[in-house]
Amino acid sequence: MASVVLEHVTKRYGSVEAVHDVNLNIKDQEFLVFLGPSGCGKTTTLRMVAGLEELSDGDIFIGSENVSQKPPKDRDIAMVFQNYALYPHMTVYENMAFGLKLRKTPKSEIDRRVKEAAEILGLGQLLTRKPKELSGGQRQRVALGRAIVREPKAFLMDEPLSNLDAKLRTQTRVELKNLHRRLGATIIYVTHDQTEAMTMGTRIVVMRDGLVQQVDTPDNIYNKPANQFVATFVGTPAMNLIRGTLETQGDQRFFHVGTQSIALPPAIAHACSDLLNNNLTIGIRPEDIFLHNYPETTAVLKAMIQVIEPMGHENIVYLDLEGQPLTVRTDNSWEAKVGETVNMAINLPRLHAFDPATELSLLYS
Repeated sequence: MASVVLEHVTKRYGSVEAVHDVNLNIKDQEFLVFLGPSGCGKTTTLRMVAGLEELSDGDIFIGSENVSQKPPKDRDIAMVFQNYALYPHMTVYENMAFGLKLRKTPKSEIDRRVKEAAEILGLGQLLTRKPKELSGGQRQRVALGRAIVREPKAFLMDEPLSNLDAKLRTQTRVELKNLHRRLGATIIYVTHDQTEAMTMGTRIVVMRDGLVQQVDTPDNIYNKPANQFVATFVGTPAMNLIRGTLETQGDQRFFHVGTQSIALPPAIAHACSDLLNNNLTIGIRPEDIFLHNYPETTAVLKAMIQVIEPMGHENIVYLDLEGQPLTVRTDNSWEAKVGETVNMAINLPRLHAFDPATELSLLYS
């Protein structure tokens, strides 16, 4: 396996810049995930690494070699696509072996690699079957096996689980994590599914409109978002954003939302010192708002219940706070009715703060 480095990688289609100045150092054996909405540039970036798209600017290195001008076949990578692209007239064994045969790999080496990959992926009993005799999950494993037998420097995966149902996606996510651990592989993975990104990636690259928003561990992406887009894109339900104004009273700073206010923690109060117009957006995740059994570290505001969604083990509650919508997760022992005004307690140590003008986090460094 090998490291993959992107230096100032840019892609233009005429006057449209689909990917802007991406700089990344993907470590050997890392599982790096590109995450973002449709059209953000993540697949285009992956295709440039694969050599399927030409670079407009920049360089790509695989290992120590600059591959920017090399065709895909000379980059020593293996790609797994959203559609399995299996040959219907070939058996599982023949599909997995086909690429090696084209490279004139000796038959004994082909047999060794195919059987080893089949063992890793649990395909040993299926080698004589054809794709039409396989389930969706089995076909995806064959596509993975075809990549594994190449023994490439890096695996590139473009939304490989999107055609699977929810149960199979969960199962295959686990298999991919185990596969990464077992192979010690360098994997670059593209998805719009935050669950896939959070559960599989050692690091996540969040993209929007061709720009990298944040590169970090899943834990930091969730708990220390760099801006409002990352904060609201990652997490279900999304982080609540509350707009308000600041007021200084003595040595304390207060956040006002409508007729209500809370005293800000010292770290946020200090971070707000350079804000213009005393406007502030605070962020708080749904699990960090309490409708009962408040911790001591909370500040209480009043809000009106708009909708209650029972989810079995918990309720998702939609509130109106001075004309601003909020979402709260609460356990199913809590009882209230739509239209009631309730106390909602914000867990202050879990508060985020954003500059309303730039949408950047005031706490991110």
